[in-house]
Amino acid sequence: MPFEFIIPILTQIILYFAVFLIVTLSLNLEVGYAGIAQFGRVLAVLTGAVVAGAVPGRILAYMAGLPWGADYANHLKNFKIVNTINQQLLVTNPGLSIGMLLFTLAIAALLGGIIGYLCSYPALRLKEAYLGITLLAFGDALQSFIWNYDPIAGATQGINVPDFFRWVGAGPPRFYAATTTLLGFAILIFLFIEALGRAPYGRALKAMRDSEVAANVYGKDIAGLRGKTLIVGGAVAAIGGALWALYTGSFKAITYNRLTWTFWPWAFMMLGGTGNNIGVLVGTLVFSTVRTLIYTYKQVLTQVIPISPIWLEYMLVGFAIVLIALVRPQGLIPEKPALTLKREEVLKIREKVKQSGE
Repeated sequence: MPFEFIIPILTQIILYFAVFLIVTLSLNLEVGYAGIAQFGRVLAVLTGAVVAGAVPGRILAYMAGLPWGADYANHLKNFKIVNTINQQLLVTNPGLSIGMLLFTLAIAALLGGIIGYLCSYPALRLKEAYLGITLLAFGDALQSFIWNYDPIAGATQGINVPDFFRWVGAGPPRFYAATTTLLGFAILIFLFIEALGRAPYGRALKAMRDSEVAANVYGKDIAGLRGKTLIVGGAVAAIGGALWALYTGSFKAITYNRLTWTFWPWAFMMLGGTGNNIGVLVGTLVFSTVRTLIYTYKQVLTQVIPISPIWLEYMLVGFAIVLIALVRPQGLIPEKPALTLKREEVLKIREKVKQSGE
């Protein structure tokens, strides 16, 4: 395959990998570590995307003296407003672009955390399937509201998002810069979640997951742990949603559905290994690669398989979930036990106990 065709494919794989790694890591923190039945992941993702679509553009429109109220979300006016923002403020001002990018992600994380806090109330009273159905309903309710209420983000017509990557150029340079930025944030969030998992907080979450009664006996605040986890998970997922909206340059509520932003991350997590961030990374990379290849070679696949390649992607995810549950429920990389001491110290203690027994 010529080199010029490989680069776009790799870029697309990295793009999907980065954004879904962020979302799946947030899901793994809540499900894999804390044992919360999180079937409403789309709720926080959609919140972050709404922030990206509705907040920074209005601020920049106000700075440029353009309509920034309800008219900003009018699809007949929005494209012209956002295009003016890009040309007058962002193309020639890298500092403003980077600053607004970070500001948008901060607001998205804040509102995502608030959503997580609100979700903590039913999480204290409901368990397993009941909680999962409740959170799923919350996600659908928010999508329906944004989809039908025009002044926020254009309702059914959607809204354009200011391009904070245009200062590097248009075309491929812009998409390469955006993809690199998403990958950078994904790496930082991976390190953050991994550090949380290795800390006493992460071990307390696993103890709560394995046995709430035992964790409560040892003085762990079950309600506090569950609430904090939903806040952190919601904030991280909202960052993923905001980054995706900023990358695509547009927002439309209908594209943030439970299939893509809840069940796919579940599939990625289950494939890699629940409760294991390395496994989540591997599972997300595998699915991102397969999905990209399906889209890239859909014309070839059309001549080989009797169905449209569009449906092959959905069938693949469903088949993978069923197969994993039946054959390898622990995933490709099973979760390892967390040790409070270094492995060398544990081996020394075992040796001393063995010698004293002899």
